Order: sequence, then C-alpha cells, then structure tokens
Amino acid sequence: MPVDNSNYIYRMGTAPNTRTVISQKNKVYGYAVGANGFQQIGAISEFSHEESRTIDPVRGVGFGDQIAELVPSVTEPMTLTLNKTLLYTANLFQEVGYLGGIDGLVRSLRHHRWPFDIRQEIVMSELIGSSGLASGGSSGGTENQPAIIQPGSAGAGPGDGISNIQALYTYFEGCWFNSYSASYTSDAAMVAENSSVTVTDIIDGLSSYGEFINTGLAPTAANGAAGKGFSLRFTGGVAPAVTGL
Repeated sequence: MPVDNSNYIYRMGTAPNTRTVISQKNKVYGYAVGANGFQQIGAISEFSHEESRTIDPVRGVGFGDQIAELVPSVTEPMTLTLNKTLLYTANLFQEVGYLGGIDGLVRSLRHHRWPFDIRQEIVMSELIGSSGLASGGSSGGTENQPAIIQPGSAGAGPGDGISNIQALYTYFEGCWFNSYSASYTSDAAMVAENSSVTVTDIIDGLSSYGEFINTGLAPTAANGAAGKGFSLRFTGGVAPAVTGL
C-alpha cells in the first residue's frame, strides 16, 4: 500500500529562513512502495553522508624531505546514515521501495535483490532566493544552478503555489543497505530504525559528467585558454588575482 501522506502525521510545518543551511529545510526522498515516483521519507531522525579517499605522497630519493606531488587514490564508496522512527504502515524498507512491513515478506538485508535511489533536496531559504544569490535556475534546473520546485510537483508543499522555491538536488544512485537495526527498549516507547547505506554514485541529476566536467580550479579552460586554477603549482608560480569575497 502507498504511504498515506494525507495523514496529519505528515503535515508540513514552517521553517525559519536564514542564510545558514538548517536541517528543517533538508528533504529526503525514496521510491516508496505504491508511490508514483519519489516520495518524501517521513519521520527521519538523522540523515548524513560520508566518504573518504587515500592521498598518496610522491617523494624522491636524494631530494630531501620534500613532497613532489600528492596523488589521490580511488574514492571509497560513500556511506549514508539513514535513521527514522518506525511507523506501522511505513518502515524504512517500504520507504525505499522494498515490499516489507504490511506490503510483503522483506524482513532482512538478505531479501534485498535490487538497489535503490535516494534523492536529497536542500530547499533554499526565501531570504537567499529573493536576494538573487541563487537566481538563474529554470524548471528542473540547469547545470551548476539550483533546480526550481514548481507548485504541485513532488517536492512542493501545499503552500508552494505562492512562489517558486529553489532547491539543491543530490541523487544517490545504486544504493544498498549494509546495516539495519531497530531498537525496542523497556525505558522508551518509541522504536527507532537505524541503517547504513552504501552508494554507487552521486550526481546532481542535471549536469553532464565525465573527464571534462567543469569543477572549478582548472589551470586551463575547455578551449585551452588560461583557467582560474588557484594552486601556485599549476599557475606557473604566479599568484592568481584575488577578488573580494
């Protein structure tokens, strides 16, 4: 059965508009059972992501204690922490599309045969949007610009028809649970679901990716002209011009 988002428990409240990103404006979506597309995961108590990679130093014998270059190794898979309150009609497995709980037999990680995707939206403060600092996006967003949540869309709340709200999208693709737990304790009535998720890839869903992706800090531009690289090691020893922040 689809998650009953019409229930009052899913009613959206207001959040302060600040220049600082706050957790109240972070929305996490999964392809829930019975849903037509991504649907916001409810009652999340913690959502975090972490990744790392080894940086290997290159040295030379006879050159003293000097690092010639730092070489990044391959990036370890990103890990998400996704914790929520257990609900009778929507446990964590159901929220990402598995037929668990009242929808099916999925009770264990060993029952997971297919990966899933998660979408994160960091909704822009209206204070930032009205100042023009996040302007320039279009419906669905364009490369390197925030996407705009249109009224009535999956990411729009009941009151979003007043104005378009911008958000930064992140898609976590090919996800697998690597740990899952639920705690039933005698000193607390509420049951918490705790999970760790391993991610195959991370994209914004809008940009073109590959060898020539524009990530900034390149010493040469795509047409071979001088870029805006900031490291002195890749700018011929000439410090680039610094403008006001």
